[in-house]
Amino acid sequence: MKIKAQRLSEIKNIINNQKVGSQEELLSLLGESGFLTTQATLSRDLKFLKVSKVPDSEKGYIYELPNSAASKVVEEDLHEDFPLSGVESIDFSGNMAVIKTRPGFAASIASVIDSHEPYEILGTIAGDDTILLISREGIAKGYVVDALSMFIPGVKNKVL
Repeated sequence: MKIKAQRLSEIKNIINNQKVGSQEELLSLLGESGFLTTQATLSRDLKFLKVSKVPDSEKGYIYELPNSAASKVVEEDLHEDFPLSGVESIDFSGNMAVIKTRPGFAASIASVIDSHEPYEILGTIAGDDTILLISREGIAKGYVVDALSMFIPGVKNKVL
C-alpha cells in the first residue's frame, strides 16, 4: 500500500496534467496509477490540498490546485517527519492519553508508536484524527512523553 504523501503527489500530478471533473474520475485515474483508495479518503485529500473546482468550457467544472504560494505550505506539511508532523495535541487522564492528529493521520502515527514498542506504552487504538494511548500502570505521564519524544519530534510542546 502506498503512503499518503505519494498519493497526494499523484493527485497533484493528475490535476496538473489532466482536466478532471469528478471524484469518480479522479478515483479511476488514481487506480490506474496503483493507488486504491476510497471516496472518503480522496475527499479528505482534496480538502488537505485545498483543491477547488473552476469553470471549464469543455467539462463544465474541473479540479484546480491552489496558487503556488499555498502549494508550498502543503509541501512543507509533507516533510520528512510525515506522518509524525500530524500530531496536534496530547492530553492525559490516568494511564490513558488522547492524542489529537490531523485528519487521516491517526492510524499512521499509532502504527509508528506501536512499532517502536516503548516499554511505557501498552498500546494504541486509532480513529481518523484521534489516538487512545494506554500506558502501563504506575508510569507517570512525563515518562510517556519522554518515550514518545524519542521518535515524534516536538511532542513535548503538544502536551495540554
